[in-house]
Amino acid sequence: MNRIDDAMVEATMRGYDRNNLFAFVAAIIGSDEAQRLMEMYRVGTSKHWHGATVFWQIAADGNVRGGKIMLYDRLTGHRVQEPFPHIHWVHSVLKLPDFKLTQCFFGEHLLPYIRDKPVAIVESEKTAILATHYLPQYLWLATGGKCSCLNREAIQALRGREVMLVPDLNATDDWRKKLTLFEESEIKATLFESLEQMATDDQREQGLDIADFLIAEQTPHGILEQMMQRNPALRQLVDALQLELVGIEDYKPSESSLKSE
Repeated sequence: MNRIDDAMVEATMRGYDRNNLFAFVAAIIGSDEAQRLMEMYRVGTSKHWHGATVFWQIAADGNVRGGKIMLYDRLTGHRVQEPFPHIHWVHSVLKLPDFKLTQCFFGEHLLPYIRDKPVAIVESEKTAILATHYLPQYLWLATGGKCSCLNREAIQALRGREVMLVPDLNATDDWRKKLTLFEESEIKATLFESLEQMATDDQREQGLDIADFLIAEQTPHGILEQMMQRNPALRQLVDALQLELVGIEDYKPSESSLKSE
């Protein structure tokens, strides 16, 4: 047995009012957009820990490969690590007999439906969700771990797609080594290194990722343009990706904000 019933996934697609990750994401981009993205990526609510999230790994063929349960702090968006790392798997919690976990990319189920965008791969599921809001020109997938799905078998789902690897700080060298796998599988892949090049020593020590740069000030999406003016690193990031952030063209600063600058 290596798949989970679809009905189990559907049963978790509710209860966002008690989902800590949803609360964090909604505070940044709004409840409606947060729910749209959670539903799009099939992110559910788990009862295993109060406030927990379940990230379903659904393959391109629609098979539910597994569900990873994680607990986040609803205010900081950080994973809860004390008194122990709060991470578990649905098949282990339910004690499913003879279950064999074969992981796939988080968000892989979107590949057959979104064919006109290049694919960007990050480590964290949370990062894939937030990056989809800010940088929708890419289809964002997550490995669900430092190199979890960067293996020969898992990347076959990416054949025929243009791929950009976007590692966390301090993981760039490890992910660069994975480019050989893509080349051997005849998958066009590049490595986004601008984060590593622009980061400070403190940011590297924290192991920040692209989402941390995008939401550094946790301000509403509409004032990202002002954020980029105040934060050259964020502007450099956007320029390096050659992308436009959603909603920037609609932003009109108030007279009071202009006078204060």
